[in-house]
Amino acid sequence: MSSTELNAARSRRIVRLQRVGALLLVILVSAAALLLRDRLLEYERYGYLGIFITTLVGSATVVLPVPALAIVYVAGSIWNPLLVGLVAGLGDAMGESTGYLAGYAGQGLLENAPLYRRFEKWMLRNGFLTVFFLSVIPNPFFDLAGVAAGASQFPAKWFFLAAWMGKTIKDTAIALAGFYSVPVFTNSILPGLTTLLQ
Repeated sequence: MSSTELNAARSRRIVRLQRVGALLLVILVSAAALLLRDRLLEYERYGYLGIFITTLVGSATVVLPVPALAIVYVAGSIWNPLLVGLVAGLGDAMGESTGYLAGYAGQGLLENAPLYRRFEKWMLRNGFLTVFFLSVIPNPFFDLAGVAAGASQFPAKWFFLAAWMGKTIKDTAIALAGFYSVPVFTNSILPGLTTLLQ
């Protein structure tokens, strides 16, 4: 065997080990998020750190929903909604890296799924905008975009930047909605409803 063949075999082995490691990390993070999801409301008492932890764990689950957006909404009515949006956006973007890692680790596992193929085409055409627009809109399909980004080897730094920008806009909008709507509900609508019910 020539040195070129040995280097190629060693390189394939390293890539395989990286993928297995990434897959194990995704499984561990998802399992931890599922185990902690009933306790996420407890983190709210830690303020901005609690929001960060909640959104990090909430976004780390691949495809399985965790109610982090509800906490961002309520937190926006309690604390500065712009800071809530920034902190939640950072936690969301960091948590979404599990989808990216799952795609990197499992290249080829989803390639026959029609929805995945669509995301993959979008990623190959304009990955940054695909990640950005899908992260701005609250939707369950962002995980598939993350998987497609990892599988297509879209650069991780650009994935994180686009996801952070989009998630920050989304989380800030949700925190602002909480900031403006919760006081209206508690000060205007709720007292009127209690008066009607008496």
